[in-house]
Amino acid sequence: MNIPLAAIASLAVFAWGSAASAQSPIEGAWSTRDDHGVVRIGPCGDKECGVLVTSDHIKAKPDITDEHNQTPALRSRLAKGMSILTGFAGGPVEWKGGKAYNPTDGGTYSGTISLAGPNTLKLRGCIFYPLCQTQVWTRVKGESGAP
Repeated sequence: MNIPLAAIASLAVFAWGSAASAQSPIEGAWSTRDDHGVVRIGPCGDKECGVLVTSDHIKAKPDITDEHNQTPALRSRLAKGMSILTGFAGGPVEWKGGKAYNPTDGGTYSGTISLAGPNTLKLRGCIFYPLCQTQVWTRVKGESGAP
């Protein structure tokens, strides 16, 4: 059987394109445990990142700033849309090597994200091991797509 080279090349491009556009299972909107926050996780380059979409504080005062940031120059930035998860790599069940920013205390922590189920994430942040804290986030209903 003689298959034309163009057909093989087309299949290879299609297969690569499908794999390259595959969505990470952590992409989408997640409800945090504190302050009724919502974080939207999605790709940033070849890593996963997350931005703060809303919280009780943002709902009460839409122009609230990052007033607790340890870097004075960043205290005037808006909390809404602020990047709070950066540089997580891995998958399909665990992502490591990232940083988690906590706007409540202005601290940035080394983090790990684990998928505990299709609608449950465990986010672990550490000052340094073993000084860590884990939060459980749940997927916002109706959200399963990339940001």
